[in-house]
Amino acid sequence: MKTVPTDSIAAGPQPNVLIIDDDRDFCALIRDYLTAFGYVVAAAHTGPAGVERATEEPWQAIILDVMLPGIDGFEVLKQIRKKTEVPVLMLTARGDEADQIVGLEIGADDYLAKGSSTRQLVARLHAITRRAASAANAATQGAGGAAAVSEEIVIAELRINPAAYKATLRGEPLVLTPGEFAILVSLAKAKGRVKTRDHLLAEVRDREYEVFDRAIDVQVSALRRKLGDDPKNPRFIRTVRSAGYMLMDPDASTF
Repeated sequence: MKTVPTDSIAAGPQPNVLIIDDDRDFCALIRDYLTAFGYVVAAAHTGPAGVERATEEPWQAIILDVMLPGIDGFEVLKQIRKKTEVPVLMLTARGDEADQIVGLEIGADDYLAKGSSTRQLVARLHAITRRAASAANAATQGAGGAAAVSEEIVIAELRINPAAYKATLRGEPLVLTPGEFAILVSLAKAKGRVKTRDHLLAEVRDREYEVFDRAIDVQVSALRRKLGDDPKNPRFIRTVRSAGYMLMDPDASTF
């Protein structure tokens, strides 16, 4: 990764970050770069060591390489997701789309080609930590409050509370990543209207994206699984060919 002047991005106090990568020179480069922005950075250099540090210590974000000794980054992410929803930025070789899709399906919050600039890495890191912090603040401020209840969106047996960052289906909590929750809220607020992929990307990804970015499709697919939706005969999320997605009320006769 090439460096850029540190004054090109606003600096400020930032969270603790764990880098899981076997390239020690790369880790040192990223640590030095992120430290200039106020991040506190640590590193692990094997898959098993990464899992141990990621799940036994508090982090606000993790940068995770796909290619690791011991176990690969995908298996590391699976094990991390069993214990924590900490934001994870995956690094993929040459921006390979297959790696990106697999990572998002497992629960990565974003991905970046390893040859990208350090400026891009910091921007992506800012974005995923902001989303997680906003979700945590919403949950703290909205828990049990009357205002939070008044903002609840109810669609059949699906209840979504954006202020409290909470969604339930038939009374059971849905465990969603920040990206999945943001998509669900966006679709719910536009119930009965189509949201294009571009609109969803602009709203929830908080970054510039590639023309053929499939992140939204992957996260909608994950949402459907968690909602128990059959893609061929969906109750909640309908695909509108050549347009995008629409959240519908399964109890409404208009659908």
